[in-house]
Amino acid sequence: MPYIIETWDKPGHAQVRQQHRPAHLEFLDRHKHLLLSCGAKLNDDGSDAGGGLYVVDVDSREAAERLIAADPFSAADLFARVTITRWRKAYVDGRCYL
Repeated sequence: MPYIIETWDKPGHAQVRQQHRPAHLEFLDRHKHLLLSCGAKLNDDGSDAGGGLYVVDVDSREAAERLIAADPFSAADLFARVTITRWRKAYVDGRCYL
């Protein structure tokens, strides 16, 4: 079942994000079979807004919690806040799932 995981970085932690980005990208590649979509949040000017959004297809909230806890960004204590919300997949890539 799909879940949205939204993260907010701790203020002043841009260097932590950059330092752990390669390991984070490797983590995403290893788990790409669970990712419906994901990416960093950006400001209107394209600069880093300090957080990310993951839309994942996992079996339970607990699985979503385990996934984000295993992300190298979590291990680096980057996140000030994380929310996990169950999501109804209506349209993905122009395809209707209703």
